[in-house]
Amino acid sequence: MSRVLVVGAGPVGLSAALALRAQDLPVTLLEADPEGRERPGSRALFVHRETLELLDGMRPGLADEITGYGQTWHTKRTLYRGREVYARTFPPPTGIPPFTSLRQVDTERFLLAACEDAGVEFVWGARISGVRVTPDEVALTDEDGRVWTGTHAVAADGARSAVRRELGIAMEGTHGDGFHVVVDVADTPGAELPLERVFHYEHPELGGRSVMRVPFTGGFQVDLQCRDDDRQEEHGTEEAVRRWLPAAVGDGYDERILWVSTYRFLRKVAASYTDPGRRVLLVGEAAHLFPPFGARGMNSGIADAAAAARAVAAGTPEAVAAFAELRRQAGLFNSAAAGTALDHLRPHRRIVRVKQRAAAALAPVVPRCGAWLEHAPYGPRHGSPAAAGRKY
Repeated sequence: MSRVLVVGAGPVGLSAALALRAQDLPVTLLEADPEGRERPGSRALFVHRETLELLDGMRPGLADEITGYGQTWHTKRTLYRGREVYARTFPPPTGIPPFTSLRQVDTERFLLAACEDAGVEFVWGARISGVRVTPDEVALTDEDGRVWTGTHAVAADGARSAVRRELGIAMEGTHGDGFHVVVDVADTPGAELPLERVFHYEHPELGGRSVMRVPFTGGFQVDLQCRDDDRQEEHGTEEAVRRWLPAAVGDGYDERILWVSTYRFLRKVAASYTDPGRRVLLVGEAAHLFPPFGARGMNSGIADAAAAARAVAAGTPEAVAAFAELRRQAGLFNSAAAGTALDHLRPHRRIVRVKQRAAAALAPVVPRCGAWLEHAPYGPRHGSPAAAGRKY
């Protein structure tokens, strides 16, 4: 049986390899970095129920492994200028939870073990520099001149995808102004913060900047929304974080910082998710870039991976074309939803700010106003074409 090539050993590439093995297809996964590479930071925190169900379909029991390690909290709180406008505690779920929260490096650890157990062949230190597609196969060449061939290639090699570049497929979309700072902080043993997700609109002790705190196993992530005219060195370095972190989470955590990074809002979708020969399939950040609010990136990428494996298993150009069209529809939906979230998070129109203030004032007597403030920063999750993957 002819081999399928997967490029990239992040969570999406590992999921693609696992899904292909679930279809009983031989898989070689090519990764540019060396084996055992260190991947700092929490990055993609949320694995949602829909994704856990997909992973369990690829490898029964995998969802239990991931949720057994991750955190699922039951309380969400939203504050506006220091005053609580929404709080809700949900009962513990039965079965697969609505989400679990863990660092991406831990998600990758579970996926890597599942791939190894499933018989995926790994080639580390293989940085792809050439792609050649024929009517019968695809050939990938790395910087050392090594060549691998397969019936298809699934490109999960990230935002700077070499495969996408070699195919000449453009990324279409926009990038937002300003930046956010994301910080991983270790728990203080015996004095952990409440297991809840908290979002502050216009935090009064942070100069009116918005901030979110999200728990994960062993610590929590803090996301600070900076202004368009903020300078990165004043907010996005570890030294700067030590100055503002106590106002966000309290004293004692400035010495427990694990990782600091910054990001900008990118909303881009590949012009096509496949090549004209229908031999290469783009998934994850090789195909789309979304802001992290709403947890669309990794979750939609794993949905891409599952759909790509089904298309490859079908073995026809028509199946690959259908994959590319449907998953691009999902990508465009997610991009638009992220744009809606961005308009709310960084309102440049006065009417949006007025609506937020009015909703905050009415929240104590009109609960749906508080619920709107709670849900709006993440964009709509419903509305994607059902065939394109339900919510992602």
